[in-house]
Amino acid sequence: MSDLTNAAELVALDRAHVWHPYGPMPGTVPSHLVESAAGVRLRLAEPLGGNRELIDGMSSWWAALHGYNHPVLNQAVQDQLGRMSHVMFGGLTHEPAVRLAAKLVEITPEPLQHVFLGDSGSVAVEVAMKMCLQYWQSVGRPAKQRLLTWRGGYHGDTFHPMSVCDPVGGMHQLWGGVLPRQLFVGEPPAGFDAEVDPAYAAELADTIERNADELAAVIVEPVVQGAGGMRFHSPGYLRLLRELCDQHGVLLVFDEIATGFGRSGALFAADHAGVSPDVMCLGKALTGGYLTMAATLCTAEVADGISRGSVPVLAHGPTFMGNPLAAAVANASIELLLGQDWAAEVKRIETGLRAALDPLVGAPGVADARVLGAIGVVQLDHPVDVVAATEAAAREGVWLRPFRNLVYTMPPYVTGDEDLARIGAAVAAAALKG
Repeated sequence: MSDLTNAAELVALDRAHVWHPYGPMPGTVPSHLVESAAGVRLRLAEPLGGNRELIDGMSSWWAALHGYNHPVLNQAVQDQLGRMSHVMFGGLTHEPAVRLAAKLVEITPEPLQHVFLGDSGSVAVEVAMKMCLQYWQSVGRPAKQRLLTWRGGYHGDTFHPMSVCDPVGGMHQLWGGVLPRQLFVGEPPAGFDAEVDPAYAAELADTIERNADELAAVIVEPVVQGAGGMRFHSPGYLRLLRELCDQHGVLLVFDEIATGFGRSGALFAADHAGVSPDVMCLGKALTGGYLTMAATLCTAEVADGISRGSVPVLAHGPTFMGNPLAAAVANASIELLLGQDWAAEVKRIETGLRAALDPLVGAPGVADARVLGAIGVVQLDHPVDVVAATEAAAREGVWLRPFRNLVYTMPPYVTGDEDLARIGAAVAAAALKG
C-alpha cells in the first residue's frame, strides 16, 4: 500500500478498522487525527472547533505530566535505544529497571520494599490482587479469597480488576454473572476537607469485622476516585482502613495509578493520610506518558509470605516486563519531576482551576464543581453530550474528553497560566454546552 498522506483517507480507514476505547465498531463518535504534539499542544490534521492546535487539558489520560516532545525524556529514550530496546526479564536484568525499582522504593511509603514491573494499570491491579490471594494461601489461610472495596471505584478493564469496579455505576455490568463476587460498601462521603462520618466509619468497621475470615484485602483508590466518578474523599478514611485492616488481619491495597506522582497535591495520595498500604499500584504518569509501564509494590511481609508457600513464586511474567526503554524514560521522568518544585506547580494549577470553576457552582445544569491539586471537575445534573462538549472546548482552543455526567481536566504540570486560563474557560464552555 502506498503512503497514506490524505487525512480524510486515514480517518476513513480508522473508522473502518480501528477499535477505539469504550466505543462500538464501527465508531459513532469522531476520532480526530493528531499529526504531532509538543509542549502542551496537540496539532490536528484538520481543524476542530476552528482550531488545528489544541491545548491538551487531559495529559493524555493523566499520563503526560511534562507535556509532549520533552527534550530530557526524548534524550532518555534515544540514549537507551542505542543500547537495547528490549531484553527478556526472565534470568536477565538491566540498569534502567534496577534503578527504577530502587527509586520507587525510595519515594513511596517506607514499608514498600519490592517492585513488580508490569505493562499497564490493569496488570498492576491484577498482580496486586494475585499477591494478596497468594499471600493468604501461602500462610495457611486459604479461605481468605475475597476483596472489599467501596462503591464508585474503578480499577481497570481486565477480569479480576473489573470485579472491584463499581458493580452498577461502572462500565462492567455485563460481566456481573461471571466475575468473582466481591464485597462492597457505600461510596465514601464526598469532600477532601470533610470530617470522617461516624456512620460510614461504623459501616466500614462492621463490614470488615464480619467478613475478616474470608477477606484477603481491601482495595481502594486513595483520596481521588478517578474514572468511576472523579470524586474526592477525606484522607481520614485511609487512616481508618489502615487501622481496621491491621486489627482484623486484612491486607490493604492502594490503587495510585491515577493519583501517583503529584496529581492530588501530594507525591502519592497515601501521603495525605500519612499511612502506607501493604500493596501499591502505580501506572499512567510513571513514564511521563511516553511508554506503557506500571508497577506493583509490596511490603517485605507480603513477599516473604508468598515465598514460604507450597508455590514459592509469583507466577506472573509479562513478555515486556521491565522493558528497558520504558524504564529509562520512567527514571528520567521521575528525576525531572523531583528536580523541580512540582508541589508549587500543582498548587499553581489548583489555584487557577479554582478561579475558573468555582463560579460555575449553581449554574444551569451544574450539580457541582470541585478542584483538588491538578484536577478540576464539573459534574452536571444530566449526561454530557460528548460531541457537543468536545467541540465547545475545541472552540476555546482546548482538548477535553468528557464522560458520563462529567467535564473535567487534568492538565500537564508544565501548563502556563495563560493556557491554564484557557483550559478553565474551555471546561466552563463544555459544561454549559454539554
